[in-house]
Amino acid sequence: MLKIGLTGGIASGKTAVSNCFSRLGVPVIDTDIISRELVEPGRPALEQIAARLGREFIAPDGSLDRPALRRHIFSHPEARAILEGILHPAIRQEVERRLAETGNAPYALVVIPLLVEKRLQDMVDRVLLVDVPEALQVQRVCQRDDISPDEAEKILLAQASRQERLHAADEVIDNSFDLPALDARVEALHEYYLSLAQRGTEKG
Repeated sequence: MLKIGLTGGIASGKTAVSNCFSRLGVPVIDTDIISRELVEPGRPALEQIAARLGREFIAPDGSLDRPALRRHIFSHPEARAILEGILHPAIRQEVERRLAETGNAPYALVVIPLLVEKRLQDMVDRVLLVDVPEALQVQRVCQRDDISPDEAEKILLAQASRQERLHAADEVIDNSFDLPALDARVEALHEYYLSLAQRGTEKG
């Protein structure tokens, strides 16, 4: 099966793009969703986080206190490394499991927001980048998360640069325009990926 890694910076529109592919019948595996599921109460990863980073990151109801953990790892790189050491192997294993369950689909979309930052290109066959100008990212994230432009800029600086992502991409979707334009671009890419998958099958 052809594996397409979908990535992009914060507020670039990765969900809108993945939803377009999903409507076309393409299996979509979102590592953000997997990450949230792995730290639900009672899951081993949550217990490891509590044991290694501290129970102060567990809310009274037993769930992960995401805002507290996010603030902590943002200013403590060693804590971020511990968290990633817990989650990344488990996420990778779950992605492989879900890919195996997709049946005879010609290709699947794997949404990996930090694909470039964490050099996870080995998980996929091609990289599809959702690209928007940084000024538009700042505008969107301020509206979405109700934060200041300064806070949004700091988040962008902590991620890979736009140029780094463009360099890593095999295909690029410009998500600066309206939904009909996005749908048309996704449909064209869908046909392209189907043809690549077919060629791969013929070679195999």
